[in-house]
Amino acid sequence: MSEVDHSMNSKRLVFVTVGTTCFDSLVRAVDTQEVKEALFRKGYTHLLIQMGRGSYIPTKSAREEGSVDVDYFTFSSSIAEYLKSASLVISHAGSGSIFETLQLKKPLIVVVNEDLMDNHQSELAEELAERKHLFCARPRTLYQTISEMDPESLIVYQPGDATPVAKFINRFLGFADD
Repeated sequence: MSEVDHSMNSKRLVFVTVGTTCFDSLVRAVDTQEVKEALFRKGYTHLLIQMGRGSYIPTKSAREEGSVDVDYFTFSSSIAEYLKSASLVISHAGSGSIFETLQLKKPLIVVVNEDLMDNHQSELAEELAERKHLFCARPRTLYQTISEMDPESLIVYQPGDATPVAKFINRFLGFADD
């Protein structure tokens, strides 16, 4: 695969979100030089990290040759605008973040937090990756996932229609069927 021409200077944002948790291993992983260079080679120009409650502080940087511009913040009342403006989202495995990003039809890498006990979130991420709606990684495999990913290979997620289930439940409970 050839390198991307950055001469057009169009902003291509990678938005990283850890939600309200502490997920320092994800923040550390995206803050490595190899990950930043891999993102740059894929044509991304800016990296914005929502670091949540973590204690690891990423390195802010103005765009250097061969790398991305990096900025971070802890929390925001809403991440919707960041998700909308992103060209790629790298997220923790929370179902809200996953489905909000998929609904926006944004390429998504879900990074599973291996430090959580009984991590049911990994099952959701792995199933959606199996169905080719997103890419799934661990902090230690993020660089490889970015290097090998082809966002064009992803299949747009189509949410199911819950109306028949809701009508069945309403009938079962004795409520009027509209």
